[in-house]
Amino acid sequence: MIARIWSRLKRVFLYLFIFQFVYIILLRWVDPPITMTQLVSWVTGDGLRRDYVRADQISPYLRLAVIASEDQLFPAHYGFDWKRIQEAMAYNKRKPTKLRGGSTISQQTAKNVFLWQGRSWIRKGLEVYFTFMIEIVWGK
Repeated sequence: MIARIWSRLKRVFLYLFIFQFVYIILLRWVDPPITMTQLVSWVTGDGLRRDYVRADQISPYLRLAVIASEDQLFPAHYGFDWKRIQEAMAYNKRKPTKLRGGSTISQQTAKNVFLWQGRSWIRKGLEVYFTFMIEIVWGK
């Protein structure tokens, strides 16, 4: 009985993994139909807003300015800026009531496309996984 349940559970996780991997590959070329952030916004009554703009429609100077202000090491890291994460952890230990994040653009993208907003270790763990996946599949 337990072996059968375990077998089915493994099969469900395998199907979920295959589905999300195919979805991530598809999103390399296709804008997401809806992101988790948009879905939560819609469900909570804020409405569904999405105005996708192609990168070539944005000034290269603006793109560079956004990257420089948000994640200076974006071209050089593989999804995680370990130094910034350590600095944020040290800061948060000193000032636990005023938390500071150390997320990269890749991590923020993973969170906004696949996960919910908010702070929890479960979401952060999933964010690490999805960041790793999009860095491999999507690249920079």
